[in-house]
Amino acid sequence: MNTALQSMHGRWDDLAAPAVIAVLALLALPLVGSAPTWATLTLAGLAMGMMLFIMASGLTLVFGLMDVLNLGHAAFVAVGAYVATSLAGPLAGLLKSASAPAAIAGMALVAVGAMAATALLGVVFERIFIRPVYGNHLKQILITIGAMIIIEQLVLALWGAQQMTLSLPEPVRGNIEVAGVAVERYRLVAVVLGLGLYLALLLLFNRSRVGLVIRAGVENRDMVEALGYRIRRLFVGVFVASAALAGLGGAMWGFYREQFTAAIGADLLVQMLIIVVIGGLGSVRGCFYGAVLLALTQNYVAFLLPDFALVSNVAVMAAVLLWRPRGLYAPGR
Repeated sequence: MNTALQSMHGRWDDLAAPAVIAVLALLALPLVGSAPTWATLTLAGLAMGMMLFIMASGLTLVFGLMDVLNLGHAAFVAVGAYVATSLAGPLAGLLKSASAPAAIAGMALVAVGAMAATALLGVVFERIFIRPVYGNHLKQILITIGAMIIIEQLVLALWGAQQMTLSLPEPVRGNIEVAGVAVERYRLVAVVLGLGLYLALLLLFNRSRVGLVIRAGVENRDMVEALGYRIRRLFVGVFVASAALAGLGGAMWGFYREQFTAAIGADLLVQMLIIVVIGGLGSVRGCFYGAVLLALTQNYVAFLLPDFALVSNVAVMAAVLLWRPRGLYAPGR
């Protein structure tokens, strides 16, 4: 009997976050008034949520698996966006092509280049800034904020203080109409990519041998090392992967905004932190649903009550933490 009750409770826990998101969307429909407008707002919110998830997922991975509070994560987003801008010139032939496959291939190459650059930066960042402060959260906060400022100044020194431009290719620009609902093409790309990344992370940490070793290392590092695994190298790999994900998110956000400055990462840092907190520290699943919940709420509120759009993020965090003080999902889920 107790086992059955625990199983039912676990299923409710799994369904609670998507149920809350569904209820939010349904409640917004009569308030918005127009079904096509509501659908457009919902799809736009999902796309924004996917981009925020891509950027915040690295932050939650580093905290959940390495117990590191890396507030310098925003610097990787900025570097990713700036590297993407630099790569747009050499790849202009593809990006300006009238062919959709060629344009998407150009964007993919830009994104891969941004990920490679931020992954390399992540190696240096971990060695210089993170390794000396393992196990000390206060020092991690202070040194990573300082590192973010240093990297932002280096970005300004290398690329200048002028506003950067990263234009969307024409085949990806504009809307397509489905049953009277206008959907931006680029938002569809963001939704597909975000969902794919989410599923890939779930498979990696729940179904693969590498994920099993990493999770075992979090629980009992000494035992895993006694079995012959070099857990430190795996953790460094996780940090580098998180930096690469931030670079991917920076490139995507750069294409989304099309114009930005070196503060592109710092402007998103508060949202990323809120997503990590409401999702549950270290939870990939919670990060995903937290990003969607935050983005949808912000989109609906910006349409209905524009003056309260900025407050909506804090309101969502307060509501979730009052309901579940540890976040939507327990750490590691």
